[in-house]
Formats: sequence, structure tokens, C-alpha cells
Amino acid sequence: MTNRAVIYTEKAPEAIGTYSQAIKVDNTVYLSGQIPLDPATMTLVEGGFEAQAEQVFKNLAAVCEAANGSLNHVVKLNFYLTDLANFSVVNDVMARHFREPFPARAAVGISQLPKGALFEAEGIMVV
Repeated sequence: MTNRAVIYTEKAPEAIGTYSQAIKVDNTVYLSGQIPLDPATMTLVEGGFEAQAEQVFKNLAAVCEAANGSLNHVVKLNFYLTDLANFSVVNDVMARHFREPFPARAAVGISQLPKGALFEAEGIMVV
């Protein structure tokens, strides 16, 4: 594969499975799903859905920075919510972390996430 690199940072949670935090191929970075784990303790943050969404975006931002980018370089996001009633909260939290033009995005309701998380996000970044 052309110019493939593993992206890793201690500022985001360690992988809890057989995956990398991100893989960079040429100028595209494929960001693995982040759940709301505190990187220092590897436990879910407390405070409900909004606090979990904030942590997910902080974790994604840390991986983006490790790949020499930022959240504003993200071109595609996929969200996974255990309760789609939290969709508007995701929009509010996302608005605090991104500026226009916003990335393309999908939001999917699912029954459960690893470690009992309420929210997960993954994406693609171009740097």
C-alpha cells in the first residue's frame, strides 16, 4: 500500500481491540471510532450524553492533531447513538467543535456500544 502510516497518540484512548486509532494513506486519514473514554483512566466519562459527546470530539481531535490535522480537516463523520433522541444534543456539541463548511455526516441509531457508551463517532480527514 502506498505511504501507509499508523497514527497514535497518548492524548486519545488506547485501542480496546485489534485496530489503530487512525491510519494515514497519502493525505487521507481514516479515523477509528472513538467512544467517550478518558484517555488517562480508560473509563467512560460521567455526566450523561452531552459529556460523553464532548469527550468523543476531544478524542477525535487528539487523533486528528497526531496526524497533523484538526477537526476542521474532517470531510466525513459517522455517528452512532444508542438513543436518537440525543440527535439535537450531538448537533449542539458538534457546533462547538467544528466550523463551516461542516463535514458530510451520517447518524445511526444502534442498540449498544462498547463499554456501555452512549455515543461513538468515526471519520475521514484529508490533510
